[in-house]
Amino acid sequence: MIIENTLEAPLLEFITEERKKCLSAREWKFRLAGFGYGIKEDNGRSFVVQLRNGSDLGTLPSNLH
Repeated sequence: MIIENTLEAPLLEFITEERKKCLSAREWKFRLAGFGYGIKEDNGRSFVVQLRNGSDLGTLPSNLH
């Protein structure tokens, strides 16, 4: 059984706003990297990670993949 860790509301809002500014997922991931965040994919799920130490910050909602 996999327990999903949800993102905190301010981080989810930030990530969602950044996605709206981008024309592609690639551009969005590049922008997030500039702020120190990354998207890790595993078993069909996407997770937001902190690039500095690789810590998992939460599961990305399916509408943002």
